[in-house]
Amino acid sequence: MVTLLSGLVGGLLATIVMTMFMMALGDDSPPPTAQLWAKYVGDGPAEEYMMPGMALHIMYGIGAGVAFVLVVPALGFGLETLLTAVAFGAAYGIVLTVVGMILWMRVVLAMEPDPKMMGMFTVFHLVYGVVLGAVVGSGILG
Repeated sequence: MVTLLSGLVGGLLATIVMTMFMMALGDDSPPPTAQLWAKYVGDGPAEEYMMPGMALHIMYGIGAGVAFVLVVPALGFGLETLLTAVAFGAAYGIVLTVVGMILWMRVVLAMEPDPKMMGMFTVFHLVYGVVLGAVVGSGILG
């Protein structure tokens, strides 16, 4: 059974794992959430807003986990088996990548991500989706 708790916990755990991948494989540049914070809340460069940016990223990840467990079943798809949930989680990671690159980076932040950044962004969101799907599909929280 898929629950809001599985979406909350899955979103949190997936964001933590994704962040570990970002820290290990990234280029140490501020995440887009730090740039968002710098542009709309702060008054300095994004590097000064790494912690608020990461807190915002964690909140986005938790919210995206909840959205996953609400939207996918509402569309008529089941998340009860591990394999199905992981597959839908991976697809969701791709959706998050596209939305993140088009809406957040290009429209909201007026950034033009280079191909390397887009590739890493995709990998990180796939990791998020797979972990989210694994937590939700495992059934341990529902």
